[in-house]
Amino acid sequence: MAAPTFALNHMVAPQMPLGAFFKLGKTLGIHQFEIRNDLSGNAILDGTSPYQVRELAAAEGAEIISINALQRFNEWTPAREEEARSLATYAAACGAKALVLVPVNDGSGKLEGERQGNLRVALKGLKPILEQAGIIGLVEPLGFQICSLRSKKEAVDAIDATNGVDRFRLVHDTFHHELAGEPELFPAMTGLVHISGVDDAQVSVDDMRDPHRVMVTDLDRLGNVVQIRAMLAQGYVGPFSFEPFSPSVHATSDVVGLVKGSMDFVRNTL
Repeated sequence: MAAPTFALNHMVAPQMPLGAFFKLGKTLGIHQFEIRNDLSGNAILDGTSPYQVRELAAAEGAEIISINALQRFNEWTPAREEEARSLATYAAACGAKALVLVPVNDGSGKLEGERQGNLRVALKGLKPILEQAGIIGLVEPLGFQICSLRSKKEAVDAIDATNGVDRFRLVHDTFHHELAGEPELFPAMTGLVHISGVDDAQVSVDDMRDPHRVMVTDLDRLGNVVQIRAMLAQGYVGPFSFEPFSPSVHATSDVVGLVKGSMDFVRNTL
């Protein structure tokens, strides 16, 4: 079985300026990165141009695998289309390979029939925008019960139905996979895997939220290693990107040690 290729999502160290973040990865032997458009005081929100981002990445030999994310992508409105165009243009200009697509997650748009229809409309609208920018759309189902797209199978069916196989891939997120309780993996349709662990022994699976998400350790309750092993065994060859949202991770003074410890644990346990 192939060894996993690790990547870093900027959520590992959201307060770190982009150039320092790329340097951090290089220190760890990581060369693939996800940048975000939701970090105030940091690129992209602070007005950093895509060309500056491209230069910062080039200086450290960094590959930008995605911009994370177009939110509420499956609620396709003129405003959403405009936002998608702007993000896709930015992604292409900064050298990012893909744009992560996050569904509506507030309890709306969930009804049977409605959610499948909304998803197809959005994929049809997104496809020409992504084609023009020359990037991939990474559809990320979320496991939360209030989410309008929980099922990877539903996402794959919609991608097939809209002839989107050349333009869309899935994000397999180990946290959301566990919460959704959907057994199927779709390695051939997966373009990116997000990894994070939950160590808190008290919280029930249904009550798990982003702040519970830490690095992957031997206390992990999400079965990260089992999921990673299965994805590799079934032929997934893409990156495994660390995406912890816990304030405890963001507050650490030793992010290198934290990431290295997690990489070592995963490699040794596989």
